[in-house]
Amino acid sequence: MIPAGFEYHRPADVASAIGLLQSHGDEARVVAGGHSLIPMMKLRMAHLSHLIDLQDIAELKGIEVGAGSVTIGAMITQNELITHAGLSQAVPILREAALQIADPQVRYVGTIGGNVANGDPGNDMPGLMQCLDASYEVVGPDGARSIAARAFYDSAYFTARSDEEILTRITLPLPAAGTGYAYEKQKRKIGDYATAAAAVLVGQGGASIAMTNLADTPIWSAEAGAALAAGDREGAVSAALAAIDPQEDMRGPVEFKKHVAGIVLRRAIDRALTRVAG
Repeated sequence: MIPAGFEYHRPADVASAIGLLQSHGDEARVVAGGHSLIPMMKLRMAHLSHLIDLQDIAELKGIEVGAGSVTIGAMITQNELITHAGLSQAVPILREAALQIADPQVRYVGTIGGNVANGDPGNDMPGLMQCLDASYEVVGPDGARSIAARAFYDSAYFTARSDEEILTRITLPLPAAGTGYAYEKQKRKIGDYATAAAAVLVGQGGASIAMTNLADTPIWSAEAGAALAAGDREGAVSAALAAIDPQEDMRGPVEFKKHVAGIVLRRAIDRALTRVAG
């Protein structure tokens, strides 16, 4: 289908984009890569009079790898996450996860900001950002504020970001030296959402576990991470499975999804443990 008519805007800075959101209210939406919004518009499930393209905003781009943290601009594409040598060395799980998103055509255009901002429980990056203890900077009419990824997702497609705010950058602490990592994903075919996915970090700095597409938000389990840090693999799996709430859909019934989640998580934990160094 063809989307209904709309007015196209391409601002050059964040302030102009926010001004457009304020001017047009519910009739306007920002677009990054467009892989979530454009299909909805084509299906006439989203009706917008104004589309605000963020592609020309330079301040939303760039990757900075510091001594203790990494900052990623919201308009950085999945492909740029994969090909940035410094980022791949500092936080290799980002590259591992990005390589499992859709296909190369999508990864060349799809952005990390778009992936985390719209609250789709099937997206890969939100759970990973929770595993990494990332924070999101959002900017709106009242200025900038930081929101922890672990506090950002309220329910499917509902987040702590207000309608007039734009997610501008993501900051995450560097994992401790020698941290083992793994992102494991089971899906029906290339390009599909995960039936279940798991992100795991483990090392001398502790452990962190998050799961994707197994509830209406990503699931980060403090209990699972604590169990894994204590060397209790099965305790970590049990805690994570207790935290998820999958629903039956085209990817299978609830019990099947729980079974797949357990397998995926055990694989991720075992692979992460083989990568622990020091």
